[in-house]
Amino acid sequence: MTSVRPGRLADAALLAELGARTFHETFGAHNRAEDMALYLGRSYGVAQQSVELADPSMATLLAELDGQVAGYAQLRSGPPPACVEGPAPLELWRFYVDRPWQGRGMAQALMAAVRAEAVRRGARTLWLCVWERNERAKAFYRKCGFLDVGSQPFILGTDRQTDRVLAGALSETLAEASR
Repeated sequence: MTSVRPGRLADAALLAELGARTFHETFGAHNRAEDMALYLGRSYGVAQQSVELADPSMATLLAELDGQVAGYAQLRSGPPPACVEGPAPLELWRFYVDRPWQGRGMAQALMAAVRAEAVRRGARTLWLCVWERNERAKAFYRKCGFLDVGSQPFILGTDRQTDRVLAGALSETLAEASR
């Protein structure tokens, strides 16, 4: 059975490894190795994960199945892009399920926990960015009730790319879509 728990400082090394690996598995084949290495080095080291886990404006959720961490999500507070117009917005910054656990209901369980944490933090709108070429993720987020509301740049190493901005109200309708 899937369980989701808050990340702790003691999870920094695990999160650094899982985050770097899942990001590389998802995007490595579609990007230059030097850009990938630069981005991973800046984003997924143990020190960086320690900072993120200790930051009260962020929430890290770890999904576990059979005692193994199978995915994670991170929420963070901050100003949204202008295209996100809903009230009390909160960003779903990272959302990854490890490959061996994909297609087994892990993503839906993790999304339900994300929504519950967002509501607990006072959010009424959940928004995220997804690479415009990541069709699998875009389909999952649409299934969860998110709508495409715009775009913004994303810098991977030295490569300027385009992310789609998706948003949805934290309501019963959006919550039902993730079940």
